[in-house]
Amino acid sequence: MKVLVINGPNLNMLGMREPEVYGFLTYVELVRFIEEAAEGLKIEVEIFQSNSEGEIVDKIQEADVFDGILINAGGYTHTSVAVRDALLAVAVPFVEVHLTNIFSREDFRKHSYISDIAVGVITGFGKEGYLLGLMALKAVVGER
Repeated sequence: MKVLVINGPNLNMLGMREPEVYGFLTYVELVRFIEEAAEGLKIEVEIFQSNSEGEIVDKIQEADVFDGILINAGGYTHTSVAVRDALLAVAVPFVEVHLTNIFSREDFRKHSYISDIAVGVITGFGKEGYLLGLMALKAVVGER
């Protein structure tokens, strides 16, 4: 099983960006955690991060070689019809994941342009949300 993990804008700044919200986990540590979690689940992962909406759209459009997508679209979650349309254009199941609980934050973060088309949404469990997302994708793809 192959999963594309997409991390959106500012996730590369983990550990430095708003530690009172995101903690001190760095992006390098997050990537290592995802890789180790995937290995334990016998899932092959490709991890991609971009601050550019267009690059994220391009990556999604190339995702037909994957069995699933795990996406933390960052700020684009709340603003990007383009990311939504790209996810609709590919026949790849995806799980939306967020490090923080988006529903306990600012009002604008409570709306997601992709939640209603996702297999599921995992929010508020920190890095463990990525493990849960990989487990969910494995269960969903295993049913197909």
